[in-house]
Amino acid sequence: MEVVRPKDLEEDSALAKRRYAELCRQKRVFSARNRIIGADAEAWDVQVCDQKIKEATEKARQETFAAEIRQNDKIACISEDREKKDRKNLCKAISDFQQSFQMPETRREFDLSDPLALKKDLPARQSDTDAQNTISGMQKFMGEDLNFHQRKKFQEEQNREWSLQQQSEWKSARANQKCAEDLYLKTRLQSDETAKHLQNLESSTRKMVCAAVKEFNKSQALESAEKKIQEKKQEQEDNLAEIANLLRGDLLSENPQQAASSFGPHRVVPDRWKGMSQEQLEHIRLVQKQQVQEKLRLQEEERQRDMNWDWQRVQGARAALLFERQQQRQQRDLRRALDGSNLGLAKEQRLQKKYMKEICTNHPTEDYFAQFNTTSR
Repeated sequence: MEVVRPKDLEEDSALAKRRYAELCRQKRVFSARNRIIGADAEAWDVQVCDQKIKEATEKARQETFAAEIRQNDKIACISEDREKKDRKNLCKAISDFQQSFQMPETRREFDLSDPLALKKDLPARQSDTDAQNTISGMQKFMGEDLNFHQRKKFQEEQNREWSLQQQSEWKSARANQKCAEDLYLKTRLQSDETAKHLQNLESSTRKMVCAAVKEFNKSQALESAEKKIQEKKQEQEDNLAEIANLLRGDLLSENPQQAASSFGPHRVVPDRWKGMSQEQLEHIRLVQKQQVQEKLRLQEEERQRDMNWDWQRVQGARAALLFERQQQRQQRDLRRALDGSNLGLAKEQRLQKKYMKEICTNHPTEDYFAQFNTTSR
């Protein structure tokens, strides 16, 4: 009889678990539906169920909130109706209190709107010393007192006295004005006599001054005429002397030494220079000929240098063309050699394939392909 050990039981249990896990895995891997979907459908079902539970919970929560809102609205409506009733009762109580304890007759300013005020009012004024006639009451003005006639008689007497006093003052003022006018007229006549005397003196003095100025101008004119004659005579003598100096001078005689400058022998004075001498002109022409010959020599050297450069450039281009043709020939030779090598390799490869087909005659059967996809690993 074989004895079963605990270690064997554990190995059998672990083996059974692995087989069951392998079967579950094969069921998932070899299921066409799961393979096409490409995901875990059971997990999706669990997620859908969780989403439905979440939506139901959210819906119940929203319904609870809606019920609370309706309850709060109902409480607010009841509170508003109660407040309106309280306000109405308060207004009614205030109106009853005013009608009972605040009658118009008990007000301090009732006399302003009392319909019987004219009947209850006292006369406007009983005497000039009435205590009711205040300044702001405007019941007593200047000239409206009860002693009007006596006061008017006194004012007339006072006006007559004032008129007599004004007449006497006016007569005195007329007498003073007439005296002042007489004194002003006398003073004015005296001033006119003095001004006439001064004007006569000024006229005589002006005549004497004009005569003296006329004599002075006459003497100055004679002296100026004599001076002009002397100046004209001196100018004629100076002109004759200048003409003589010019005729005997270096300017008209064209002396070349007169154009010499004090700054050096190579400098001349432009306003005195009469031109170059014949020797100087010959020297300039000789220098110009030498410059022309030198320029022709330089042009010939430059032409020769350009020809040398052109010849070198042509030779360089020819050498580059020959080198390029040689490179092309070498590339053609290399390409031909490479093509021949490729043809040989292709021929060997075809022979190798033909040889392999003749050797490898063991073709795979269905049992060979059936051994695949038997496990989930």
